[in-house]
Amino acid sequence: MVLTALEFLGLVAFAASGALAAVRARLDVFGVIVLGLTTALGGGILRDVLLGIHPPTSLRNWPYLAVCAATALIVFAFHPQVARLRRAVLVADALGLGVFATAGTTLALNAGATVYAACLIGMTSGIGGGAVRDLLLREIPLVLRKEIYAVAALTGAVCVGVGHALRLPAGPVTVVAAAVVVTIRMLSLWRHWNAPVARPAGEGPS
Repeated sequence: MVLTALEFLGLVAFAASGALAAVRARLDVFGVIVLGLTTALGGGILRDVLLGIHPPTSLRNWPYLAVCAATALIVFAFHPQVARLRRAVLVADALGLGVFATAGTTLALNAGATVYAACLIGMTSGIGGGAVRDLLLREIPLVLRKEIYAVAALTGAVCVGVGHALRLPAGPVTVVAAAVVVTIRMLSLWRHWNAPVARPAGEGPS
């Protein structure tokens, strides 16, 4: 029950993130809804496709679509007010990242995937929707440009994989791993951590 509630909170955060990006890109209401749905559900759909789950879980359960579409519509109608809640949206987004990355890893392990594959699938579940959102907006995905985002998701997925290898209880491991993801993500935002980037050609150390 707790994980389900956290999952829906993450869906709302991701849908709001996608809808805000669509509003900033001056898309119409249909575009806002599509981008909200894509951001919130894209990672889970990619996970299910990789695991051979057809049709994907989010397309078989109408509450997923309804919650995400409603969130996108609310953002479209009240985007100036929602934009002011940036800090709260970032916290919810981090929570959603942690839940989706770790739950996706657990689901992959339960489906018979190896630990290595499950960790990669879990990371994809967490970051996939945002990457698809950026591609639809003709941008290089944020997770490939800056910020500690994919690394946080992968760390949580690896924690789940290690717990599985040690035969620890799946529930507590998933919760702890999700907390690790949230902690890394929030610390990176607070401390302005970014992954290293290559120096331009011909530029030496300062």
